[in-house]
Formats: sequence, C-alpha cells, structure tokens
Amino acid sequence: MTSVTVRIDGELKSRLNALKIHPRESYNEVIGRLVDMAIDEEPLSEEAIRDLERSLEDLRAGRVYTLEEVMAELRDE
Repeated sequence: MTSVTVRIDGELKSRLNALKIHPRESYNEVIGRLVDMAIDEEPLSEEAIRDLERSLEDLRAGRVYTLEEVMAELRDE
C-alpha cells in the first residue's frame, strides 16, 4: 500500500469523522466506501434514459395524476 499525505480543512475532517461506521475506522476505509458508492456499477440503459426524459416532459406539460385521482379511477373499474 502506498501512503500519501492529503491536506483537508477541519470541516471536511469532521464530516469524514461523522461518516465513520465505528470510531477506529480509518479515513482510507471511509474514503473507499464513498468511492464505491459514487461508482454506478449498473448505469441506466438508453431505454431507461428515454423513459425518464418522457416522464419529465409529462411533468412539465402537467400530464400528471394525484394519488386520489388514481385511486378513484381504480375504484371505478
């Protein structure tokens, strides 16, 4: 393992401390967990991205239903 010194401000150090699972967890372990969380092992498919874009278009155009409207529609069926 290579060892390096990284300068961080006190606020960031406090934030890293708050993310520790246990008090003796190293900063290396905390940062490793954060990096693992930041990498999406299953990126969205093109189809999923298109579906999300269509959904956003529906929202912007006001093509939405409230929960109450959906429940009323389901009761009528």
